[in-house]
Amino acid sequence: MKAFSDTRTGTMFLAPAIVILSAISLYPICALIWLSFRHHVLPFDIDQFIGLENYTALLSTARFWNSLVVTGYFAILSVTIEIVVGVVIALLLSLSFRGVGWVRAAVILPWAIPTVVTAKIWDWMFQPYVGVFNYALEAMEIIDGPVNWLGSPVLAINAAIVADVWKTTPFVVILVLAGLAVIPQDLYRAAAIDGASSWQTFWHITLPQLGTVLMVVILFRVVDAVRVFDLLYVMTGGGPADTTETLSIYTYKILFQTLQFGYGSALGVTMFLLVAGLSLVQLWIGRDMFRRMIGKRV
Repeated sequence: MKAFSDTRTGTMFLAPAIVILSAISLYPICALIWLSFRHHVLPFDIDQFIGLENYTALLSTARFWNSLVVTGYFAILSVTIEIVVGVVIALLLSLSFRGVGWVRAAVILPWAIPTVVTAKIWDWMFQPYVGVFNYALEAMEIIDGPVNWLGSPVLAINAAIVADVWKTTPFVVILVLAGLAVIPQDLYRAAAIDGASSWQTFWHITLPQLGTVLMVVILFRVVDAVRVFDLLYVMTGGGPADTTETLSIYTYKILFQTLQFGYGSALGVTMFLLVAGLSLVQLWIGRDMFRRMIGKRV
C-alpha cells in the first residue's frame, strides 16, 4: 500500500512536467515526421506528398553514408578517449595533495567555455602559418614545414576530435569524481588487508563501483557526439571534401542552404531514430549491468 501511495505521489509531481514537455516536443516531432513524407522545396513553392521517397533517396545517397561514417568515427573515437583520459584524471584528482582544489577548478574550465569559442580557439591553434601547433612542432624539429591540419582530408577530423576531447573530458572527470566519492572506503581497507595491488584494487573494486556512473557518462557523451554540430561547423564547415561532414552538418546544409525541407526532415527523423536507438541500447546494457551488480531485478 505504501509503495502504491509513493508511486501515485511521484506520478502526481511528475505529471505537470510530462504534460509541458509533451506539449512542447510532440508537435514539432509530428510536424517533422509529416514533412519528411513530402517533397517540399520552399524557393520553388513545391509541396506534395511523396510517401517514403525521401527515405529511399536518402539510403541511396553516398553523401548520407559518408556523413554516417564520419559521425560514427567521431563519436566512437572521441568518447573512447574522453572516458579513458577522464577516468585517469579523476583518479589523480581523487588523491589528497596540496592545491588539489585549484587543480580541479582548472580542469573544469574547458567545459565552461562555450563550444563556439572553443572551436575558434582550436581553429587558430591549428592554422598552418600562425598556429601554435606548427610553431611548437617546427621548434622541436618534428616537422619541416607548416602542416595544414584542418585542410587535410585525413587530419581534419582527427584535429576536431582533439578539440572535442579537450572540451568535454572535464564533464567525464566531474561525474567520475562524484562516483569515486561515494565508494565505501571499507572496500579499499579490506583489499589492502588481503594484499591486493593497486591494479587489482582498481579492476575489482573501483571500476565495478563506477559501472553505473560510466554508463550514464557514456550515454550522455554518445548522444552529444552523434549530434555534434557547432564544433565541427566552426572549425571545418564539414570540409575538406566532406571528410568532416557529420549527419547534423549534412542536415543543416540540406535544410538551410538548399532549402529542401522534405528531404532535410527525412534526415532529421533518421538522426532522431539513430540517437533514440543508441540511447535505448545503452540503457538496456546499463540496466542489465546494474541488475548484475546489485543481484536483484531493477
